[in-house]
Amino acid sequence: MKKLMVLGAIAAASLMMYACGGGETKAPEQKAEEKKSASTVDADAEKALTMIGKLDCTTCHKISEKNIGPAYTDVAAKYEATDAVIDDLSNKIIKGGQGVWGQVPMTPHPSLSMDDARMMVKYILSLKNQK
Repeated sequence: MKKLMVLGAIAAASLMMYACGGGETKAPEQKAEEKKSASTVDADAEKALTMIGKLDCTTCHKISEKNIGPAYTDVAAKYEATDAVIDDLSNKIIKGGQGVWGQVPMTPHPSLSMDDARMMVKYILSLKNQK
């Protein structure tokens, strides 16, 4: 009989937690927005990787080891993901650059849009702690 009472109490407590949201404090709209945001980030990362693959980026850069240019993880470790830094690095991708990582110049990509360059930079900077 005691076992039945304990099981009944556990079932009642479980039902109450479920009915009250299981202790979660987030509204359904907030949960949906977080899922949407996470899926947007994943989609942007995939798009950035696709662009990196289609351009000549992988000739000089690798994700976690130095090649001709710095590893993306080294770039991420060096820079903060602020709007100013993202714009500066995006401009370097578009216009090219030289001197920060050595004397080998980075090839310019003038046909790349600023939005696409920013997406690529955001992806690269997202690798900050993946060394």
